Order: sequence, then C-alpha cells, then structure tokens
Amino acid sequence: MTLLAILIGTIGAGVGSVWLAALLGFSVLARFTQHMLSLAAGALMATAFMHLLPEAFESEASVHELFSLLLAGLVFFFLLDKAELWHHGHEHHHAHSHLPGDKPGNTQGTNHAHRHEENHHAHAHAHPPGHHHRDGVRSGGWTVLAGDSVHAFGDGILIASAFLADLRLGVVAALAVLAHEVPHHIGDLVVLRASSGTARAAIIKVSLAGTVTALGGLVGYVLVNQLVDYLPYFLVAASSSFVYVALADLIPQLQKRLDLRETAAQVAWLLAGIGMVTLVSGLAHTH
Repeated sequence: MTLLAILIGTIGAGVGSVWLAALLGFSVLARFTQHMLSLAAGALMATAFMHLLPEAFESEASVHELFSLLLAGLVFFFLLDKAELWHHGHEHHHAHSHLPGDKPGNTQGTNHAHRHEENHHAHAHAHPPGHHHRDGVRSGGWTVLAGDSVHAFGDGILIASAFLADLRLGVVAALAVLAHEVPHHIGDLVVLRASSGTARAAIIKVSLAGTVTALGGLVGYVLVNQLVDYLPYFLVAASSSFVYVALADLIPQLQKRLDLRETAAQVAWLLAGIGMVTLVSGLAHTH
C-alpha cells in the first residue's frame, strides 16, 4: 500500500507538474512568448539559488565538498554543451560536404555551396530574437534534461521518505513538490521548445525527465536510510545545471541593445520568474 502511494505521489508530482507548467506556459502565457526567455532565466536561477542550494547547505554535508561539486557540475555541463555543439556542427558539415553538382574540377558545386551558405546566413538572420535554428545554435537542451533528471530523482527520495513516515505527510510532500516544480518547469519548457522546435517535443522530453521522480521514489522506498545523506549532493548537482543554462545560454540571448520600454519589460519578466519560484518554494517549505 505504501509503495503504491509512493508511486502515485511521485508520478503525480513529477509528470503532473510538467503538464500544469505546459498549460500555463503554452496557453495562458503564450502571448508573452518574446519575454519567456527572461522568465525562464529568472526561474532557473531562483530554483538553484533560492531553493536547491539553501536546502543542500542546511544539511550536515561538507560545505567544501558541496562547492567543489557545484564547480565540477558547471564544468561538466560546459563540456556537455560543447559536445552538443560539436555534434550539430559535425552533422551540418557532412550534410553539405557532397552537394549536387560537386565534382572534381567543377566549380558549380563550389558556387552552389557558396550560394547555399549565403541563403542559410540570411535565413538565420530572418528569424526573430529568441528563435533557435537547429544547425549549430546553442540550446542547453541536454543540460536541462540532465539537471531535471537528477533533481527529479532527489524529489522522489524526499517524497518516499515522507510517505514512509506518514501517509498524510507523503501527500503533502507530493503536492508541495508539484507546486514548486511548476514555475521551474515553465522555464525548462521554454528552453526545450527552442532546442526541439515544437511544444509537443518539449513536453514529452520534460515529462520523461519527470518520470525519474518515480524511480527516485522506488529507490528511496528500498534504500531510504542509505540515500538520505546523499540528498544534498543531488540538489547541488541539479543546481549546477540550472545555473549553467541560465547564465551561459539564456542570459547572453538577453544581452542586446533595446529601447527603455523593452529593457524594463525584460527585467520585469526576469524578476517575475525569480519571484514565482521564490514564493512557491517558500510556501512549500513552510508547509
């Protein structure tokens, strides 16, 4: 009975929060698409600095070890991002290395490649700010999914621990996790939609990462006493991914010259993302 409750609670919190975030982000807030990058950056940074890291440092874990893991995580996600960029660039190179009419001694292929490159360059500049082209553009997609999976696993362990202590406490914990994950997942979906190209693909990917919550709940049910001491490290590892995506991928896209009104709107949406996560996480922590 307890195991079934844990599985229901973890799936409801992990996947339900993604669907609720999608409902808000892709319908209620859809008309504010141009400002969603600012909201996403604020939500990701607030999740790391106002929720995950404070909870990790409140534990008895070594502060030096936690900071070392945070640094190692940032370096790891930088390398992961570089690998993703190299992979896309490698595919792009092979896709255009053998163009029609490209024969030895024939300049037609070279001219075609040159025209294609010019057209591609013009096409890239034709997109509005915030649009991500599939070829060679930074997306942060894998970094977000990796951080989400680690974070979800830790949430699953927390929910399992609560259910093992008391059934009602487990329900409250699952609802708290669902609530504080919604604003964070809005940010995730914005990043994944940019890298995937469609809202549906973004929802599927983040939902799959959310199912790791159930895996964490199952592992927590079996090994809860052994894993509790490692929760701070899960939280820091997840934090490193969110900080990296916000500062290395999203914030640079916002660093462009705008008029005063657009700049004020950009800052307001950034603060709104921070405020949402801070408020919901504070309420969840209190209860």
